[in-house]
Amino acid sequence: CHMSRIEEFAKRLHGAQKQRKAVPQFKENESFSLKEAYEIQHALINERIKEGEALIGIKMGFTSEAKMKQMGVSEMIIGQLTTSMQYQNGGDISQSNFIHPRAEPEVYFRLSKDITSPISLDDCLDYIDGVGAGIEIIDSRYENFKFSLEDVVADNCSSAAFVTGILHEPKADLKNLHMKMEVNSEQVEEGNSNDILGNPLKSLVAASELALKYQIPLKKGMIVLAGAATPARFTNENENINASVESLDSAFFRTTK
Repeated sequence: CHMSRIEEFAKRLHGAQKQRKAVPQFKENESFSLKEAYEIQHALINERIKEGEALIGIKMGFTSEAKMKQMGVSEMIIGQLTTSMQYQNGGDISQSNFIHPRAEPEVYFRLSKDITSPISLDDCLDYIDGVGAGIEIIDSRYENFKFSLEDVVADNCSSAAFVTGILHEPKADLKNLHMKMEVNSEQVEEGNSNDILGNPLKSLVAASELALKYQIPLKKGMIVLAGAATPARFTNENENINASVESLDSAFFRTTK
């Protein structure tokens, strides 16, 4: 896979995101490996950095069996979050920023120091200074939200936007927390933090391994979206979307045109 082809895929995906116009998935006509998919992702993030953005965190994907099943994939993935993806908690987000956005409730962490090698479950609390409820908006740049594992990794794991609720003191036990998402005060999805690898802290452990493997920096102050506990739901104009995690409060935003 020549660098030129990697650059070309990245530019195509970057253009799709900027023009809000989906492209056909690459795997239908091209073959590339998972390693090359991450190279495309890096080139894609580079396009954003050239436009003045900064890397502010990462998101873990496919951390729940429900999600793997929904998307027909079989392994965890990591995507990168940049400044323009972060929206104010409680603010407005325009539907016109996306192609076919979906929202999902998340548990998120903030890193208290750089992670430069894989960590263990027992180490997690040494590396985070906060935990809270968040919402991720995913938006595939592929037609019909359909893709292979390599396609979705190349497309930065469908990362599009996120909001984070207030930070709480990290605690060692984040298991069995009830999670729900409401639209206009009506519950549309519910799940449990156990649906995130049995324990959201395990997502941080997995992030430390994948970030190292694919040369993604994990720096002090960065946000880590641990993964969704429910299927993602398409968003529409004029919706109040609220995600809450038991004992960690909630995050919300409003959709506009």
